[in-house]
Amino acid sequence: MNVLREVTATRYLEPLRSGGSVPGVVEADDLGTYVVKFTGSAQGRKALVAEVIVGELARALGLRFPELVLVHFDPAIADDEPHQEVRELHGASAGLNLGMDFLPGAKDFTPEIAKSFPVDPAEAGRIVWLDALTVNVDRTVHSSNLMVWPTLGTVPPRLWLIDHGAALVFHHRWDASDPAKAYDFRHHALGHYAPDVRAADAELAPKVTEELLRRIVAEVPDAWLDAEDGFATPDEARAAYVDYLHARVRASASWLPTDFPSREELAAEEALRAARTQRGRPDWLKRVPDLHGKPAAEQDWSVHLG
Repeated sequence: MNVLREVTATRYLEPLRSGGSVPGVVEADDLGTYVVKFTGSAQGRKALVAEVIVGELARALGLRFPELVLVHFDPAIADDEPHQEVRELHGASAGLNLGMDFLPGAKDFTPEIAKSFPVDPAEAGRIVWLDALTVNVDRTVHSSNLMVWPTLGTVPPRLWLIDHGAALVFHHRWDASDPAKAYDFRHHALGHYAPDVRAADAELAPKVTEELLRRIVAEVPDAWLDAEDGFATPDEARAAYVDYLHARVRASASWLPTDFPSREELAAEEALRAARTQRGRPDWLKRVPDLHGKPAAEQDWSVHLG
């Protein structure tokens, strides 16, 4: 059975403010560099549970996903952090946290990059299938949680999956969970690459066995499995994840997403949404562009900076 490696953070480098959880980049005693997601973040420990389960499932299915490690973190190594809210986050996260191997030089898979980046329908289908299985609703055209890496050298750049903390939405309300429920994936980041989800289902579904799921959920630390969900023990919680995901695999015919809009349809929908938003603004605000939903890289800050 694979077990996540444990490392100790030895040097704090910087916070990452691109997401609400404010992860930190650290060096560890194995000489590796990791992006650490902290147990004290606003998203809570369920986000870390989702990161482990979905990330390790992606790796088991042959998708590119950075190695995960368990990181022992002492807030004292980040005493020089100037921002109080970040220091408070560190103080609430002493002990075991989750680290993801840092991909140096990787770039966000933005809509601009997507215009010229080739993605095979088979690969797109596998990623969409994984997201639909694990109910990862946070891989959209505006927030892809995909990285392009490497960006230099002779090796062709590839897509890497990151950030699955918003997946497994069912574990926020176990009593209202339906393994056969379909979700709206029309605006998936890879939807306009003609993802072959049917081929992905035929290829991947047989691989998601109870044995594989048990091995993966066993890697979640006991302390991250909330007793407030009503489970008597961490193993009982693990069994619930296995049962739910295995039932969802068997119900794939009910949730398999196949209706994806084209680039042109997406652009038309975006224009219509922007027009509706603009009509609802007061006259003085109509002179400010609508930046809602756009990543920082696409926003025109010159409007605000004069």
